[in-house]
Amino acid sequence: MPTVVFAPAIQRHVASPPQRVEAATVRAALEVTFLEIPRLRDYVLEDQGQLRKHVLIFIDGQQLSDREKLSDAVAPNAEIYVVQALSGG
Repeated sequence: MPTVVFAPAIQRHVASPPQRVEAATVRAALEVTFLEIPRLRDYVLEDQGQLRKHVLIFIDGQQLSDREKLSDAVAPNAEIYVVQALSGG
C-alpha cells in the first residue's frame, strides 16, 4: 500500500502521522487520508479540489505532474510526500 507522508512544516499545523492507504492515484490516496484526518483537506486543497499553490507533492521523489486532478498513478509501495512549497525573493 502507498504511504502518504506529511512534511514537518505541515505537521506543525495539523498532526498528521504517515498514512498507509489503498489507492492507485494521488487523489485517491489523499481522499483516504482526509477521511482519517479531515483538517488536512483545507490545508492541502483549495475549495475547487486542486492542490494549493503553497503545497507540493512528490511521488517516490518525483514531483506530481497533475496539480488539478491529482491523477498521477502511484505504485503499491510508493511514498507520497506532501510538503509546503517555498517562495520568496
